[in-house]
Amino acid sequence: MNPEILVIGAGKSATVLIQYLQTKAVENNWYIVLADGNAAVANSKWNNAPNGHALGIDIENKENRAALIVKATVVVSMLPPSLHFLVAQDCVHYGKPLFTASYVDDNMKSMAAAIEQKQILVLCEMGLDPGIDHMSAMELIHSIQDKGGKITGFKSHCGGIIAPESDNNPWHYKISWNANNIILAGKSGALYLEQGQEKTLSYDNLFENAPSVEVPAIGQLSYYPNRNSLSYINTYSLNKVQNFIRTTLRHPHFFLGWNAIVQLGLTDESVIDLKENASIKDWIQNHLQTHSLENKYAAFLSNDIIKNQFEYIGFNSETPIPATFKTSAAILQWILENKWKLAPTDKDMVVMMHEIEYELDAKKYLVQSSMVQKGKNATETAMARTVGLPLAMGVCAYLKGEIKITGLHIPIHPSIYKPILKSLEEQGIVFEEITKEIE
Repeated sequence: MNPEILVIGAGKSATVLIQYLQTKAVENNWYIVLADGNAAVANSKWNNAPNGHALGIDIENKENRAALIVKATVVVSMLPPSLHFLVAQDCVHYGKPLFTASYVDDNMKSMAAAIEQKQILVLCEMGLDPGIDHMSAMELIHSIQDKGGKITGFKSHCGGIIAPESDNNPWHYKISWNANNIILAGKSGALYLEQGQEKTLSYDNLFENAPSVEVPAIGQLSYYPNRNSLSYINTYSLNKVQNFIRTTLRHPHFFLGWNAIVQLGLTDESVIDLKENASIKDWIQNHLQTHSLENKYAAFLSNDIIKNQFEYIGFNSETPIPATFKTSAAILQWILENKWKLAPTDKDMVVMMHEIEYELDAKKYLVQSSMVQKGKNATETAMARTVGLPLAMGVCAYLKGEIKITGLHIPIHPSIYKPILKSLEEQGIVFEEITKEIE
């Protein structure tokens, strides 16, 4: 019987993954089942391709879910992170390998022993960030260590931004992935290592005074630290480093406006009481009055950049807010999904750069390894390409027998990252390295 790939989720980030797997399914005589909560979306993404079909599914219905998983050779979850656990439980129960682009969370970790006992592979963090960042970083780390270098500092930056030719708003940003993740980014604060000391940043301070970095061929971008960087020090076997941080890149102006939004509490997820047919302007004024933030708001508006940003997203708009939105975070997401929407011909851009400091033969070096990808349009985005391709390539490598390990993994092992990076290079996703001696 021919291998069957079950892909669950057909959202924005799944587009390129689906297209790549469709091509490989024909080449290798594999079969694909594409399932999504919205049958129309699934059928649209499938687009009458051979070697498979699309269907609608209620992913929270255990019987429906199990019926698909039990028939699959390998399962790919492109669902929101909170739903992976449902799929993972079934995959473990039925002994099916699972591939996902999302972080290994506590739920997934709790199944590590059961996954190993079933001798299946559950491969997580196989997207862009996390994903390509792990693979490219580990290749670089291993190459430095193989020549006797001692790594003392590690910084990894990544961001999905807008390409210069499509940059036409004062935020210098448009949405190319899950909008909810953008609104809630950073809520858990950040933890990283600086000069041998653990540093903590709260959510309220995360976007203020964002540091900058010069990216070759791009110029200056700013960044904020991601979640808990410290957890990856052991993962990367870099226990002797003095600096270790993983970050998200944005245009420097973005942080001015986003810091203001966070400081004003506009990403709050508490339920609020708005009058019927309240406008965006009503919401803002009500929020400022309720929390005594009028003076702080006025202070932010004294900055022309922030003033232009707030005017662009329409904080003075009389547009009525749909009654379905009950929190400030939900209202803000609704506003920004409209204002930061990619136009059909817009191009997004993904930028990644590792900065690794190391010592070799009594000299100190800095290597910068950077990758830039531009999308084709609002559908074939760089984000969908860089999230979807490594995940799809991982599935292909597994089905071809190139990845043989079992257990719960992320792509830091050479047997995983080597074939994937080679396949990515064939698709034009390559890193350029600059090494220089430092004091």
